[in-house]
Amino acid sequence: MSKLHLVFGGRVSDPRTLDFDDLDSIEIVGMFPDYKSAEKAWRAAAQRTVDDAEMKYVVVHLHRLVQPDLIAKLGN
Repeated sequence: MSKLHLVFGGRVSDPRTLDFDDLDSIEIVGMFPDYKSAEKAWRAAAQRTVDDAEMKYVVVHLHRLVQPDLIAKLGN
C-alpha cells in the first residue's frame, strides 16, 4: 500500500506557525507515494526560499487523513 503525501507551501504571517497569508497563492509542489520522495521535494522547495523566513513548505501525510483507523492498528 502506498502512503500518499502532499507537499505544499507559501508565505506565512509568522514563521513559527502555519498561518498562510494568501491561500490562493499556495504552491502545490506535488503528491508523492512515500515519505522519502516527499521529503526530497520538500527540501528542494524549501531550499529555493531559504533566505525568506516568511516562506514555509510542509509535508502532509495524506494516508493518515484518508485511513485514520490504520494508524491505530499500526501504531504510527
